[in-house]
Amino acid sequence: MVLARTVVPAPEPIGALTLGLTTAGLALVVFGDRPEIVDRAATRLGEAVVAGDGGTAAEQFAEYLAGTRRAFDMPLDWSLTSGSQRQVLQALYDTVPFGTTVTYGELAARAWGRSERAYTAARGVGAIMGSNPLPVVVPCHRVLGSDSLGGFGGGRATKEWLLALEGVLTPALDFGPG
Repeated sequence: MVLARTVVPAPEPIGALTLGLTTAGLALVVFGDRPEIVDRAATRLGEAVVAGDGGTAAEQFAEYLAGTRRAFDMPLDWSLTSGSQRQVLQALYDTVPFGTTVTYGELAARAWGRSERAYTAARGVGAIMGSNPLPVVVPCHRVLGSDSLGGFGGGRATKEWLLALEGVLTPALDFGPG
């Protein structure tokens, strides 16, 4: 088996998305043109890396970034996830559609049930969001703090841009180069 790497151009502040695809489906999404991260994922999976065109995955990302696609319907390869991480990411994928958000605590309750340790569970969800190998498709940008936007591996500007694309936030004004 192989991990096919392709880069999809994206509007600023994203710039590009690097995708890693196996025969099972999309396994990795990385913000930026970052072939070294695909190389590390391939090593972890015991796969060779080859250049790819991204096929349906690249098309769906281009449509989403252009604002014409609201849901991804490509197969996902969850092999870079496991245990609690997979449980939380699957709950996110299954229960938080385009244009909606959830707090870290709410997602913890969806994945693990109600707990007297809600603060600890919410922090655990935050750590899992930071290790999400499939951002955008498994929409960690839709997970917010109880009183803030929360963090995001792609950076705050990217999180704000994605939430504006989905109609959750009002788009920021861009006056272009001064």
